[in-house]
Amino acid sequence: MALNNSTNPHIRTSAHPRIFLIGMMGSGKSYWCKKLAKKIKSGAYDLDYLIETMEEQTIAEIFAEHSEEYFRKAEAKMLRWFAEKKSFVLATGGGTPCFHENMQWMNKHGVTIWIDEPIEVLAERLIKEKDHRPLIKSLSDNELHNFLSKKLEERTPFYSQATYHLKGNKISDRSFAEILQQHE
Repeated sequence: MALNNSTNPHIRTSAHPRIFLIGMMGSGKSYWCKKLAKKIKSGAYDLDYLIETMEEQTIAEIFAEHSEEYFRKAEAKMLRWFAEKKSFVLATGGGTPCFHENMQWMNKHGVTIWIDEPIEVLAERLIKEKDHRPLIKSLSDNELHNFLSKKLEERTPFYSQATYHLKGNKISDRSFAEILQQHE
């Protein structure tokens, strides 16, 4: 576990943390979101699901019928809604930190945790989900690995601004419990 920003004056250190989970698609953000929210007795939210509800379309339909730019604007708008909430765990989309100064906004309004699984793990998980993910839908299994490597390289400058970085075997209940203890 790496702590990037232990003296960030914007991080809330109350009994009501605001936690933003970031990382590549397939890294486990939704899984950990539910577990952490239960542990801190708070709301668990999935940003992509909220956007789909607001837009009354799937992410794939939004990309196809409007554009990625339209989606990213809707994403930033929905993210800003969380400024009104006192306590939550939010699983963001893989690209969320990379647009509209979202990473800076999340760091200002809460604790950001980068869940960083190896490319091989991501590819194995995503092969079964390609139809539901517009960025990888048309890729062969071989192309998927290269795509994920390139996306991670592009996104690392944004992800690396996270308050915490959990990598591979450090992604565990214990690591998350240690983070939560620092924000009680």
